Amino acid sequence: MAQGHAKKEISTCYRVTIKGIVQGVGFRPFVFNLAGKYGLKGTVLNSSRGVIIEIQGEKQKLELFYQNLVNCAPRLSVISDIKKEEVSCKGFKDFTITASMGDTLKEVLVPPDVSCCEDCQEDMLNPDKRYYLYPFTNCTNCGPRFTLIKDLPYDRDKTTMAAFNMCKDCSWEYYDPAERRFHAQPSACPTCGPQITVVDKMGRVVEGNWLNTSWDILKQGKVVAIKSLGGFHLACDARNSQVLNALRKRKDRPFKPFAVMMRDVETVRQYCYLNKAEEKLLSSPQAPMVILKKKDNVLPLEIAPHLNTLGVMLPYTPLHFLLFNGSFDVLVMTSANLKDLPLTKDNESAQVELQGIVDYFLFHNRDIVNRCDDSLLTVIEGKKQMYRRSRGYVPQPIIIPGPVEDLDIKETVLALGGEIKNTFCLLTGKQAILSQYIGEMNNIQTEDHFRTSLEHFKRIYEIEPQILAYDMHPNYRSSGLALEMEGKVKYPIHHHHAHMASCMAENGIREPVIGLILDGTGYGSDGRILGFEVLTGDYLDFQREFHLTYTPLPGGEKGVEQPWRMAVSYLYTCLGEEGKNLAEKRFGAYGNELQLILNLLDNNFNSPPASSCGRFFDAVSAFLGVCENNTYEGQAAVELAELLCTDEGGNLPELNPYPYEFKGREINPSLIWQSITEDFLKGKNRVYIARRFHDTLVAILRETVGIVNSKSSIKKVVFSGGVWHNWYLQVKLKGLLEEEGYEVFLHHKVPPDDGGISLGQAAIANWRWKNHVSGSTWKSCNDK
Repeated sequence: MAQGHAKKEISTCYRVTIKGIVQGVGFRPFVFNLAGKYGLKGTVLNSSRGVIIEIQGEKQKLELFYQNLVNCAPRLSVISDIKKEEVSCKGFKDFTITASMGDTLKEVLVPPDVSCCEDCQEDMLNPDKRYYLYPFTNCTNCGPRFTLIKDLPYDRDKTTMAAFNMCKDCSWEYYDPAERRFHAQPSACPTCGPQITVVDKMGRVVEGNWLNTSWDILKQGKVVAIKSLGGFHLACDARNSQVLNALRKRKDRPFKPFAVMMRDVETVRQYCYLNKAEEKLLSSPQAPMVILKKKDNVLPLEIAPHLNTLGVMLPYTPLHFLLFNGSFDVLVMTSANLKDLPLTKDNESAQVELQGIVDYFLFHNRDIVNRCDDSLLTVIEGKKQMYRRSRGYVPQPIIIPGPVEDLDIKETVLALGGEIKNTFCLLTGKQAILSQYIGEMNNIQTEDHFRTSLEHFKRIYEIEPQILAYDMHPNYRSSGLALEMEGKVKYPIHHHHAHMASCMAENGIREPVIGLILDGTGYGSDGRILGFEVLTGDYLDFQREFHLTYTPLPGGEKGVEQPWRMAVSYLYTCLGEEGKNLAEKRFGAYGNELQLILNLLDNNFNSPPASSCGRFFDAVSAFLGVCENNTYEGQAAVELAELLCTDEGGNLPELNPYPYEFKGREINPSLIWQSITEDFLKGKNRVYIARRFHDTLVAILRETVGIVNSKSSIKKVVFSGGVWHNWYLQVKLKGLLEEEGYEVFLHHKVPPDDGGISLGQAAIANWRWKNHVSGSTWKSCNDK
């Protein structure tokens, strides 16, 4: 019998282009090994458009390769788009990783920074490893990314690690596909990488082993400025009340809580209550700071005065892990910056800015390109809520809906955000790329940080925005910057419309909603201060349905800093002569200053009208003696809400509101204040009164939603604005509305406060511009 000829294998070749977070996350090594598994040949490279694969082999194996490429990608990668096309075969002999290619069009996304992985932690603690006790150990699965990237594609020569030439051993690991550090751009070791120097406050180098020296300094009750991933931390012994008080005095920070870092999850459980969702967040690659309920009298009260919670994070850099390899299980690890100024990031500036605050500096010589504060989150009903979206999350994009799916528009939107907790947002297509936390825009240093960060984002993505969106407040510096910039069109955006649109955008909502927007300050179309808004609308327009009655804000901004002034104003406005007499009894200690406030109110002078939920909280907090003067933004409201964390507050009836009334579209607070003062004079404790006040707001908002729905049939409700950090309001109202058949949408991807409004501004401008291009029209907003 004649022997048959073997069937010749027919090769097929695919080109696969992958966009998203696919550089700096081990994607090329993953592709290399996957190709080897199926015996395929070809190339993979980084380009400014993403990862490009050309791969050749038997078609059945190519399909298996492609399925695994999509379904088993590295855990840190995020694929936003993947395109497969058949191309002519090139006769590849093997599979190789080729040099990165620069393009004129940049579509790849910058990866966020990633906390130190368990393998690298083991390397640092193993005396037989060459990374033993090395504080810059990293690999493909962890380490700095965003904070050290200068440009794309993400290769070593485009990062601050370009200053460190790899030694022979590091180079071997970098180029060996079988190694965990294969193409890990920040890879380094004690021989060739960054080093730490301990310096005293006079600038003198402290000789000796940096780790032992640091432990000794901290044990002596000293404050150390530690250069971390995205900037400096102020560190000290969290158990030492004396150094905690010294740090508060030096920073002029009497009450604002300090962040703490704890050795591990077991340590966190010793000091705080911890559920599974909170533990998962703490231990995630993003390693954010998480707000946790603290256990009583375990740590000094000076860490977080008047609060039942702590801001806690786990070590996330190799340096942090080594610091906790000694006797300390908890350290204060709070942001190193002067009040309202950006996070300090450079060695030289640290010695100037932190003079008089710290005793020692822990410097290293790896430069930080992008300063990046620690992200801050909380967990409410098992889901995360952002307070600050920064390290670990930025610059990962958020995909948002557009108005016309098949309309090919190339213009990029830049939204410049607000005045406090500023972030900016670049919107290209459906991808909204928010900046790291910028901060308070009331000083030249933060403005410079804003400009530098914006230019960096524009450069690495090669974006020049044509559509600008900004807050309509005429005195916001962010708005002033928008007016100074060039652009095809500029849209002033109503502050509370931006809040509503932000929540809509991150939840992918396209249809009209009811917006419950509660915050401290927003500029209205008529120039008045708003902040207790029940709206209806979409991205193009909105209608004001209900709002709180306007109440004078004595002294303007001074009334925000001193909540007792707002309490006097509410008593005077709502209760007349009786309220004035009560104000004189309750706040008589302010003497002449109280008489000045009463005179301002008598003469309606320097007391702008405010319809603000934040100021309402301030007034109640001050009247009850919880917080009469804000030493940090939102203090009075935060401390009032903290009362409801007590067991006494939790045992009260489910809903027990004070009487309230509507006057047309206004929510009149007079009956509420009458009841609050009656309970106060009867000697009711402030937990009871605070609980009823919260219940009253829940009842009011619930009723307004019902009224609006009865005439509009809208069933989707969004919560936005800084007041929605209040867990009690959020949980109670959400539950009641859902029982009545409403869909309630919250913020989970950006903060509900002004840190998230740039997303809403960008979404509104995008819809308005695309409707303009498509020939549609939109009418101006109405908040009167």
